[in-house]
Amino acid sequence: MDLCLPLLLLLMGTNGLCQQEEVCSKSVINSCRDCMRSGPYCVWCKQLNFTKPGEQEAARCDTRAKLIGRNCKEDEIISPKNNLTIVKEDPLSLSFIQQEPVQLKPQKISLRLRPGLSTTFNVFFKRVQGYPVDLYYLMDLSYSMKDDLENVKELGKDLFAALKSITEHGQIGFGAFVDKTVLPYTNTNEKKLQRPCDEADQQCQAAFGYRHVLSMTNSELEFKRKVTEQSISGNLDSPEGSLDAMMQAAVCGDKIGWRNSSTRLIVLTTDAGFHMAGDGKLAGILEPNDEHCHMQNNLYTKSTEMDYPSVGQLAMQLAKNNIQPIFAVTKNVEIVYKQLQQMIPNSEVGVLSKNSDNVVRLIQEAYHKLSSKVTLTHGNLPPNVSVVYTPKCAYAGSAMASEGVCDKVSAGEEIYFEVTVTVASCMKNTASFTIRPQGIKDTLTVTLSTNCECECEDPEKSDHPHCKGKGRISCGICSCNEGFVGQFCECSVGNKDEHSLRASCRRQNGTECEGQGDCVCGRCQCHTTESGSSYHGDFCECDDEHCEKSHNKLCGGNGKCNCGKCECFPGYEGSACQCKMSSEGCRTPNNTVCYGRGTCKCDQCECNEGYQRPKCHECLGCPDPCQTKLNCIECLGFGSGPFEKNCTVACTTSIITYEMVDQFPIASKQCHQKDTEGCWITFKLEQLVGEDSYKAEILKQRDCPEPPSVTAIIGGSIASVALIGIVLLMLIKLLLYMKDLKEYRKFENEKKKSKWAEADNPLFKNATTTVANPTFTGE
Repeated sequence: MDLCLPLLLLLMGTNGLCQQEEVCSKSVINSCRDCMRSGPYCVWCKQLNFTKPGEQEAARCDTRAKLIGRNCKEDEIISPKNNLTIVKEDPLSLSFIQQEPVQLKPQKISLRLRPGLSTTFNVFFKRVQGYPVDLYYLMDLSYSMKDDLENVKELGKDLFAALKSITEHGQIGFGAFVDKTVLPYTNTNEKKLQRPCDEADQQCQAAFGYRHVLSMTNSELEFKRKVTEQSISGNLDSPEGSLDAMMQAAVCGDKIGWRNSSTRLIVLTTDAGFHMAGDGKLAGILEPNDEHCHMQNNLYTKSTEMDYPSVGQLAMQLAKNNIQPIFAVTKNVEIVYKQLQQMIPNSEVGVLSKNSDNVVRLIQEAYHKLSSKVTLTHGNLPPNVSVVYTPKCAYAGSAMASEGVCDKVSAGEEIYFEVTVTVASCMKNTASFTIRPQGIKDTLTVTLSTNCECECEDPEKSDHPHCKGKGRISCGICSCNEGFVGQFCECSVGNKDEHSLRASCRRQNGTECEGQGDCVCGRCQCHTTESGSSYHGDFCECDDEHCEKSHNKLCGGNGKCNCGKCECFPGYEGSACQCKMSSEGCRTPNNTVCYGRGTCKCDQCECNEGYQRPKCHECLGCPDPCQTKLNCIECLGFGSGPFEKNCTVACTTSIITYEMVDQFPIASKQCHQKDTEGCWITFKLEQLVGEDSYKAEILKQRDCPEPPSVTAIIGGSIASVALIGIVLLMLIKLLLYMKDLKEYRKFENEKKKSKWAEADNPLFKNATTTVANPTFTGE
């Protein structure tokens, strides 16, 4: 089986060395439609009376072999099949005769598949002899390619000769690139933009990003004339704008002159690396490349406005337009372009000599590698659809989910691929996808739909006798008329609402009859289990097959399973009836069972909360009895405390016996607690059988401290108050003295600064006398 599993996963079908076992994994099955969606090998028996009384209708859903084994007739089994229809299959062309050749068949297929059940069909391919070739020579004209340009000007004859050796219908175009004409890629000084080369170079054209020089032509003279007119240019940094140029050459098909039926090649010659998406940020160019054509007057007009394309964008457009690139690069950047080759399907890398004199041979070798390798792949797949390709040819690659590859395929050789398609789940609408050889225009369109419905051919009458004349047959089960319910429509709803009847079959608003029975007239009729017994309970919630096991036996073979719990036979106990009843392992030295602080189960103590195994002797988490029994000890030993008046009632149940002693004969743990009178009581407690049962020994003599002297307390208090008063008065007196002293010193300082004589009083003024005659008039 270890050998079969990888093959089954690889082929995703029933073909292979091993036959896959058919399994129907059922979940919730209420109808034939649910059954079809449960798995590719689930089939439905529509035979009347196939199910036994009380058996759920889900028993109709199983594998074909199991249903036949249960006496379901072959013609009563519903199993949707895969359906493959070839819509269009034109024959493969033998050669190219100025018309659209057919290199792939079939061209259109319609599939109707059952989810999970794969189907396989063959796709044939034959490369037409003399198939047209369009070759676009895209050259780096930065200053370092000066010598190479001179050689390319002389290569026109050799290029056309090489093309003629491949096909009679060849065309060549020419384009050139440098880099974006902004800093830091190109010197933006006005003079340098016009002449970016050295001063000694007479022939130097202005800086540019990408220029389309010559559309596809079969004229050798035209090619030579246009290439001869080209001169070198220049820029600052080493990486060039080759991705910009390739993108425009790919998407500007009408300007380049690509033919509809041709092998399309772009030959990129350069001695430097390339800029890609994100590099434009260095020049402040943030707008992403939109993958559209922007050429006016044969120049790329958005060179300084849009970022370089990403490798992924370029690869997508090359594949979309069936263009295969050949990277003719110098040795120093071979590794860079080898890595680029891994990301662009159907591409080749060749190493140029220092002056590019080997470019023709390089193109021939690359073309033969590309044309002899056939890679069949697909476009975007619909959701939950998978495709596996198994190539059938002399040099076949392994079966893969992404593509199928045949290598060393010569022109005119017919090969084929086994294509296996699988749909994982039902589809609402029809979908489609395309299968195509990389670099070839021919496509196969696959239209896909799913077959998830049951075609049971039921009688149309709605009073079928099988349904008591109250319903019709739907794939072998009754579909009741309004007002009737039940497996055979035997229950009349009457005045009750059907919803309320069904609600009475749900426990706590859960599943109807727990999914293990049918709701008939408001009561659950339970199904039978796989072993033949029946579910039971008001809501079919119980079965007698899912109790705990011991020694791989239900209830250990020593009890009966009832509604998920074991009911043990006499003499046995335990959750799985795994133990014989015995208390020997629970006996304590005083011949009690678990000291009365637990129960003995399976010959082991199950202790009450807090008590520790094995015998429930100690309780690490229980309250300290020295504190909890202090009030009883005080009232029993000394007749005082909170229980003084009802000591016998309150304490005799927990303190079974007590004894007053002069001293303790053996040094052991003692309790030393303070009672309500402030005296220290010393006593010992011994726990007897049970949780709250003690024997006490109480020391007769309490340790009571002498009462305090009232006279001393009062005298001390008065003396303290008096002392505090005196200290406060002294502090106040000191503060007043300090203030007066400060004022006096201030007066003394001001006196020293006075400028009058000591005998003069600055406040004294001499008296003045004024005499007036009241009778004098002034005359």
